[in-house]
Amino acid sequence: MRTVLTILLIYVLSSSVYAHVGSPDVYFEGDAGPYHLSVTVRMPTVIPGVAEIEVRSASGDVQSIQVVPLRLTGPGSNLPPIPDLAQRSVHDPEFFVSNLWLMEFGALQVRIQADGAKGKGVFAVPVPSFARQSLPMDGFLRGMLGFFLLFLTVGLVLITGAVVRESSVPPGETPQPSRARRAQIVMLIVTFVVGVIVWGSSHWWRAEASSYRHNVDWFKPPLAGTTLQNGNRLVIHAIGRDPQWAEQVKMEEVISDHGHLMHLFLIRAPEMDHMWHLHPERIAGGAFAESLPAMPAGQYQVFADVVDKTGYPWTLVGKIQLPQINGQAPAGDDSGWSGAGLPHPGSDTDTAQLADGARMIWERSNVPLEPNVASSFKFRVEEKDGTPARNLEPYMGMAAHAEVVASDLSVFAHIHPAGSVSMAALALAQGGLKGGAGSEMSMPMPMSEQTSMAKTSGPLPAEFSFPYGFPHPGDYRIFVQVKRGGKIETAAFDAHVQHNGASLNPP
Repeated sequence: MRTVLTILLIYVLSSSVYAHVGSPDVYFEGDAGPYHLSVTVRMPTVIPGVAEIEVRSASGDVQSIQVVPLRLTGPGSNLPPIPDLAQRSVHDPEFFVSNLWLMEFGALQVRIQADGAKGKGVFAVPVPSFARQSLPMDGFLRGMLGFFLLFLTVGLVLITGAVVRESSVPPGETPQPSRARRAQIVMLIVTFVVGVIVWGSSHWWRAEASSYRHNVDWFKPPLAGTTLQNGNRLVIHAIGRDPQWAEQVKMEEVISDHGHLMHLFLIRAPEMDHMWHLHPERIAGGAFAESLPAMPAGQYQVFADVVDKTGYPWTLVGKIQLPQINGQAPAGDDSGWSGAGLPHPGSDTDTAQLADGARMIWERSNVPLEPNVASSFKFRVEEKDGTPARNLEPYMGMAAHAEVVASDLSVFAHIHPAGSVSMAALALAQGGLKGGAGSEMSMPMPMSEQTSMAKTSGPLPAEFSFPYGFPHPGDYRIFVQVKRGGKIETAAFDAHVQHNGASLNPP
């Protein structure tokens, strides 16, 4: 008998954004020719807005950094304007900062050119550009502008009337009654014209504000309609917050990322004691379907990553109440994890046991974690006897994957050793570099290629790292996934991010 369970997701995160939820800044690490660079793009709250670009070189041989924003795909993606020269820190010669105006919504890129003793190198960092909110006008400013509008309007009317009434009257004489009447008529006409202009301007302003709010809502994470069929077949539909969203962002045209069209994460909430990383297949109508593995009953938070044809990454979000699922064990790139639920608030862990007795260690410093600080989170996998793991291999082309989830589910970020960018978007950015300006320069090698090459040169190193920064204070759970001996293993770490603390990597 066919069991159908349909749930429309109404869970909305006020700070929601692109393929990461509640984590707007972009982190990337890679090679621009001979130079290894770490890049942080601090996104503005509104668009147009100023993004802060932070670049850190791994060595002191970089003499200058130039940055320029442009579209990721389509018209203008290979026509960069004149780049801006980043400012070098007087205290840290390996740290550069620049401010760039981001003028439009959508899939953009920031091209970064490094120049130094070893020549020039360039790479492009894909950047999803969106506004997180529509800022209201300050009450004091509104009142002040209203006062000046009234003052200037009355002044214009009075001055116009005075010109008509007295411009040709000799000094000391009184204007004729006909001139006074003419001045009154002109003042009425001017008042009407100014009123029409003010009304038209107000109407235009409201239309622009409405269009802007529409853009803000457009780029919020889509909802996911879910249907459970035949006991364990989950079907997912993308539901945009705007009726026209599905006409422009077609699930039939999403592109592959790490070899899959969708990365689905199911996390049992609020305990976070079960997590599945699955890869549904696309079916007719732009929906996706996945046969769920064996899962305990409960309410699950849904995060589903896709990348549209322009390179813009989206995360479908929501909740689903599932019964006990009697499915098969995960296979292929699918994986699952079960363990202890979230500890009490403020807890931190740095060691996690793996299934075969090995362990994963988070090499944390003694400095408290601080929000909005770009850091390199380093992990190490050890065998039972404490020696470095000898059988690590690429997992979907990467040395490791990690999912950062806030305890209140306000933050979700799927990151890799290359950073928080989508590998599909990064490939598009590389294609633009190869075919356009800057193609004569050395190209960065994405982590997907680096780790794929490792297949021919033996196991991967037992240590790896993720560039990232927590977006706000609070408690987080980090799921770190690696592949050892053909088996996917997941470790869970808990982290408390303080309101105040020292920077892990002070500029």
